[in-house]
Order: sequence, then structure tokens, then C-alpha cells
Amino acid sequence: MASLLTSFMALALTIFSYNLPFYDALQVTYDNRALKINGQRKLIISGSIHYPRSTAQMWPSLIKKGKDGGLNTIETYVFWNAHEPNYREYDFSGNKDLIQFLKAVQNEGLYTMLRIGPYVCAEWNFGGFPVWLYNMPNTTFRTNNAVFMREMGIFTKKIVDMVKGEKLFASQGGNIILAQIENEYGNIISHYGEEGKKYINWCADFALSLNIGVPWIMCQEDDAPKTMINTCNGFYCDQFWPKNNNPKFWTENWSGWFKNWGDRDPHRPAEDLAFAVARFFQYGGSLQNYYMYHGGTNFGRTSGGPYIATTYDYNAPLDEYGNVNQPKWGHLKELHNLLYSLEDVLLYGNATNTDYGRMMSSTVYEYKDKRVCFLGNANDKDDISITFEGKNYTTTAWSVTILPDCKTEVYNTARVNAQTTVMVKKLSEGALKWSYRPETIMHLKYGHKDQSSVLIDALDAKQLFDQKVVTNDTTDYLWYMTSFKINESNPILGQELTLEVNTKSHVLHVFFNNKHIGSEWAQDDGKFKFSFERNVKLRKDINTISLLSETVGLPNYGQYFEKVGQGVIGPVKLAEPNGEGMDLSKNTWTYMVGLHGISKGLFKLDDHNKLTWHESNFQTDRMFIWYKTFFKTPAGEDSVVLDLTGMGKGIAWVNGHNIGRYWPSFLAKSDGCLQCDYRGNYGGSKCVTGCGKPSQRWYHVPRSFLRKTGNNQLVLFEEMGGRPQEVRVQTVTVGTISANVHEGNTLELSCQGGGKKISKINFASFGEPKGSCGSFETSHCDATNTIAVIQSACVGKEKCTLHVSDALFPTTTCKSKIRRLADLSHQRSLQEHLPFKKQ
Repeated sequence: MASLLTSFMALALTIFSYNLPFYDALQVTYDNRALKINGQRKLIISGSIHYPRSTAQMWPSLIKKGKDGGLNTIETYVFWNAHEPNYREYDFSGNKDLIQFLKAVQNEGLYTMLRIGPYVCAEWNFGGFPVWLYNMPNTTFRTNNAVFMREMGIFTKKIVDMVKGEKLFASQGGNIILAQIENEYGNIISHYGEEGKKYINWCADFALSLNIGVPWIMCQEDDAPKTMINTCNGFYCDQFWPKNNNPKFWTENWSGWFKNWGDRDPHRPAEDLAFAVARFFQYGGSLQNYYMYHGGTNFGRTSGGPYIATTYDYNAPLDEYGNVNQPKWGHLKELHNLLYSLEDVLLYGNATNTDYGRMMSSTVYEYKDKRVCFLGNANDKDDISITFEGKNYTTTAWSVTILPDCKTEVYNTARVNAQTTVMVKKLSEGALKWSYRPETIMHLKYGHKDQSSVLIDALDAKQLFDQKVVTNDTTDYLWYMTSFKINESNPILGQELTLEVNTKSHVLHVFFNNKHIGSEWAQDDGKFKFSFERNVKLRKDINTISLLSETVGLPNYGQYFEKVGQGVIGPVKLAEPNGEGMDLSKNTWTYMVGLHGISKGLFKLDDHNKLTWHESNFQTDRMFIWYKTFFKTPAGEDSVVLDLTGMGKGIAWVNGHNIGRYWPSFLAKSDGCLQCDYRGNYGGSKCVTGCGKPSQRWYHVPRSFLRKTGNNQLVLFEEMGGRPQEVRVQTVTVGTISANVHEGNTLELSCQGGGKKISKINFASFGEPKGSCGSFETSHCDATNTIAVIQSACVGKEKCTLHVSDALFPTTTCKSKIRRLADLSHQRSLQEHLPFKKQ
């Protein structure tokens, strides 16, 4: 993308393209300033890409875009429950092929930071732990517990042995330069007391015993053993000071934020993110990792929470689908390239800090005959002017200015010159033709299991079980069923009683005597517990209760989170108006795991129509129903999404691939969508959009899930009621691009490949244009030839580059010191440029 640097530095910065050789063993050590590779201190700029949140086909492109964006390292967690969903049954296939992912990073010439954990948090289901581990007797997670440590050790060693077997550690000639054991334990260690301290020391000793030949880190753990490097996680880590004379590492710079069902869309401004990075390196940082650089998608049932949405876009530099997120990607790229050019001075130089008051500071690095200066203004309201080394400088509020020679202002974090790209959704095909099939509702026939029914193998027990115990987390759904007999002489016969179900289900559907009497879901209040109450009338003889309990992601964070109950915890009772009644909690309960339609394989690819689906008397707005349709693979290379407007809540499959839970009927909060000001501390509720709209409307369908020819099968299980006629297949493409480039910098406009070309320049102004991208206005002194110059250089091309200067736009009459070029362009697809021949 366009360089934000003046012509003074433009040539020098073009050389920083990492293509690291991984043939000979590397010696990876560290001192108090930085990681050292073969004895040389190394500046590390890393980005998180989680391999199971994309597809193997996407990995090379994602990694390449990370490299092009100025990363020299890729970071990933290792996801235990993805690899060992059942005890000693391992899965490293498809997008779970960890080794293939690590090799893809190596092939691009980048380093890797491997965070084995195996606790990951990551808004991932159960924090990455398999539920079978919870179901082992006498197990407590993340403490001095023999069962837990034994299983953690077995899995961690398996991962290390696999990586060693492929010679991927730097000590073997590979590209893995750091590994992590445990994760953010410092946030909870106080709850575990001495047993927690014993555990964290065991983690360190165990990690060292694996002899991987590269350093180990423990993030967010101030009390880390001396053999571990303690690191920082957060929105800002400039004021983090490591222990034990360790280097200053930032393992998670949160590039945006995640989304829950019911949340608005989070956006962390590029100006603020760049400010955080520049300030970290101003104050002695040497390793920084974006969490996330590509967030991706929580396919299947992988999202945690509870209530983490299927999208994990995170407002990262690469969006959920892998597209470059501009201007964030480009603004950071230019910062990265500048920092690399200053590597020796930053890592070997002596630093002098000066505080000017009002949150204004300067830092001067000096090494040999080189000097680098930072002017940092952490005041979130006021621009501040200072005299620095005999010259006057004004630093914008909440920004850092970098002067590579301590004289020339080359980069300011608040001055964004990279293009802004507006992505749009385009319809791929029109209305789809649907068929349907009702889901089977589970009931006890005549108060017991019908020997001919699907309940024949169901579990019976005289107690209410935690849902995790019964399902082993193989499904979101569990049926709890019971019955009771009312004799004709019983005085409560015919009375109106209240059925009370106390539950930690995330969603609960309740049936009484084979009739649906209501559904509720838990509030996202951190407790996820509620009491379902409905009035019912008892009938003579047998009465039945069927409860469909549902989880929407298991907890992934906090002390003892594995102990949080799920499902119908009880009591379940029938209450009379006088307070008396029947407690059914100790009744015989029948448990049926999952949905009948899933056990029948309704979601599987059915090219031969072996299963019966109905088209006549089509039913909409009905609960517990399956829908099926077919659609063509959209032409081109643009990302594909499903617009599930009109649907309630459920699960979607494309050609048998589970693309995740959907819940478009869950609307985002209606307030808080205020004008965004990048200044001041960022948090997940700042700079949000999408108030009052579906918290997730579009759902990613990776192109590797689609057929190259023929139709694709889409299956929806709808549990709340929806209108599938409104569902559409769409593609995600570049709509408009705009830029606001300061004089002395380079304008680069790009349609992000795929054959798309710039078709029109809507606006162009050089001088003192007013406004921002999407709402520019000319000024009285703008150059008259601006549009003509941009049109000549850019129209009809996939990308174009112009150095912004007086020489290019000589007709401007503006006299200000800082002049800008503003531009707004449209793109069109390659297909629109091809000749059309009628068949």
C-alpha cells in the first residue's frame, strides 16, 4: 500500500521484505532488551492467525498478506479440543492440520510464535479444553491437580514431538522462535493460592524438560518463574515493565474486539492502534503481536463465551473473509516498515526520556552515529506544541510522531494516508427454492420409552445431570424428559399449577403434555441462569414434561470456569398457589442427546435424494424445522456469504460443512452508536456501529466448501421460526476506495486483486480539501488538474501509485504548510471489462 513516509525515507523503506532462510539451526536467546537470533537483537512484529478459524486453502493468502503488511512473525494458539475431541482420538485433518499451517508460515519466510497453552481462552469453546477432561474423576483445571497435569503434559508433549519430528523449531533449522506454556494465569492465580503457585512452577519445569531449544513465555503472568519470559496482553502495554530483567514483550495487542450475540459491531480506529504500537516501541518494547491480525470464523460449535457469535472478525487488519481492512492494514504497514529501518538504534541505543507535562513526552535513542526520536502526546484532548532541540513541533492529541533523524517528521500515528476501502455485499443469485422437513419432538409415550422409538437407547436416571456430563459436548442439544401420574382422587387434578424449571441452559424449550408452552434464553449477565415459569393444568393419569436444553458455547475464561454448570440444574417442580406442590427433580429422567435430524444426517450432502423432503404446503415461521435448498457457486474470487435475514436461530451447513450457529433475530443493543473519536483509551464498547440491527446477519462460506461445478446444498435447522425465502447468497467485494494523502507521501489505490479495476474517479482535490473519506469537499485553492491526473494514472487499472507533490499538481494556490490529496474512486469487476458474446 501507499507509503506514508516522506521522500526522505521512501527509498530506504522499500527494502524491508522478509524472506528468512530456515536451513541451518538458529540460536534463539534473549537479554533485557530483545529476542536474539544468532546473537543479534531482533525486532519482532507479529500477527495472530488461528488456523482453525479459516481453511487450509486460505492460509497461504492470509500469511502472504500478513507479510506484505509488514509482519515478520505469525502467532497461533494450539487448540486441544479441536485435536483431541475424544479421549486419545486425535484429529489433525483439514483446517486442524497444525503442521501444514506451520509449514505455510515457514514457506513464506516468516517466524512463528507457537502458544501451546494448552489453555487458550480465545473466545473458544471451553477455553480449548476437551469436555472429556472435565468428566474425568477428581479433575480440577489449571491447578496442582494430578489428573489435569498428567493429561496436559501428554497433549503438550504430543504437540512438541510432532513439531520436532518436522524440524520446525528454530534450534532445528525451523522457524519457531518462541513457545508459550499456560496462558494469562496471572489473572486468576490468586484464586488458587499455594496450589496455583505449585502449578505454575510445574508448568515452567515441564516446559523446560521438553528441550525445544527456544525460549518459553508466560503471558499476563507477573509471578512467572525466572526461566520464563513474562509478557503483557491488553489494548496498551507501553507502561508494562517485565520482571527478572526480561525484555519487553507484548503478546496480545488487541486490534479490535470480539462480538457476542446481541452486541454491536466493534471498531478500533487505525489511529489508536498505531498510537499504541508506536508508544510501546517508544518506551523500549521489542516484540509486539496483534491479537488478531486475522480473526476469521468460529465454524461449527467452536465459539465459546457463552454467547460468542460465529463471526470472529475482531476488526483486525484482515477481515473475517481475508480481505485487507483499510486503512488499518496500510497505516500499520508503514509504521512497521519505519520501525524495521530503525531496528539497530531502537534495540542497541541508549534512550533518554523527557516529560513535558500534560502527558507530553519525548524519547531520544542514540546508537553510534544514529539518532531516532519519538514525540508522544498521550493527552486525549489537546494538541501540544513544544520546542525540541531548538525547533518547534506540534503533536496531535493522542498521537506519536516519529523522527528517524530527530529532525524530520516522517510518521504520525493520527495522520492516516492509507486508502479507506468500503466493502459491499453483492447479490449472487435471486430467490432460492426451498424444501422442508419437521424435526421430531421427543416425548415419553404413555409415560415411558416406546420400545420402537428413537428413545430406546436413551439414558434413564433419578437425578438431573449437568449437560456436559451427558453430551460430552458432542452437541448443543439435550432432551430432559420425565412423567408423573395424577390419580382421579388427587386434589390438584384440574387445578392451574405453575411449572418451574430452574436452569443454567442458555436456551430452553419446554413441552408439557406434548404441547410447546414456551421458550426462553438466558440474559448475557455473566450468570446465564434463569427460572422458566408457566401455568399448566394437569390431566388425569400420565402427564409428561420434555425440556430441550441448549448450550451456545461453553465458558472459556475465569477461575474454575469448568465448574460452571450447564443444562437443567433444578429444581423442577409444580407449584400450587398456596406454595405447596411436587418436586420432580428426583423423578426418573430420560436423557436423549442431540436432535433426531442430526442423527439422521439431514445436514449431509444428499445428491441422490435418499431422504424425503417436502415442497408443498411450505411452512414458515415454524419452530423446530429443517430447510434445504441449492445454489450455484458465485463466479470470481470474491468471498461468499449467506445473508440469513429473516431466520430466527439455528445451525447452517453447506455441502455438509457446518459453517456455525446463526442467530440474526438477536438484535444488537439500540444505543451507543456515537460518532467515533480515536482519542482516549479504547474499549470494546467504544466506536461501535450496527445499533438495533441483527448482531450477525452474514455468515462466511469459504470457497473451498463450494463445488467448482454444479449446485451446492444449503441446509438450515431452524429452532425459533424463520422465513427462508429471504435468505440470499452474496459476495463481498470492494465498493469504493478513498484516500487522504499528505504532501510528500505516496498515494496508492488498489482494488485488492481478483481482476477488479478502478472504473471512475468521483472526487479528487489537492490543496486544502475539507471533510473525510466519503464526504470530501474542495477548497478555494485546490489544483485544477487533480481529477485529470488521477484519472490518467488510475482508471482502468487494478492499482495505481502517485507521489503527491507540487510537481504533480502545480496549479494549486494553497499556501499552507501541509497540503493534502483527497480522492474517492469506484471499482468494477473484471467481468465488466470483458467482451460479451451472445451464445
